[in-house]
Amino acid sequence: MRLNGGFVAKHDVAFNRVAFRPRPKFPCTTGDADDRIMKRLLLLVPAAAVTALLAACGSSSGPARDASQPMMYVSSQRAPADIADCLESKLSRVRMSRVGDATEIAVGSDSNNSYFVTLTPLNAGSVIKVIHPANAPDDPPESEMRFDIARCAT
Repeated sequence: MRLNGGFVAKHDVAFNRVAFRPRPKFPCTTGDADDRIMKRLLLLVPAAAVTALLAACGSSSGPARDASQPMMYVSSQRAPADIADCLESKLSRVRMSRVGDATEIAVGSDSNNSYFVTLTPLNAGSVIKVIHPANAPDDPPESEMRFDIARCAT
């Protein structure tokens, strides 16, 4: 095939033998309006997620504690008497009493106890149950109390 004396290459497209595929809209390499909007949305999603997370972790104290649910409930291989002696040496303002086989420890001031610890013998070890009432002060702070319980239980 010659056109004006020059050479013209024969392509299948010229003879309508190849079907064109439609150009995909996303992701678009040329950058049309849809692509700009999608890029903006993709950039805003992490920012919105961080904002929602910070709002959820705000200064609200969360739901009130249920006094019937223990703050900690663990078992230990140590005897209740050993754990009680250890807690008495680590914590201030501790009062102990015996109820049957169990040892009960009240932590905090005489008028307003912060924590109630129950040590119950179990085989060669013991079960430790710590209750922190909803209206009780954090004296000592909960993190310190958890740390002292963990140290005395092991």
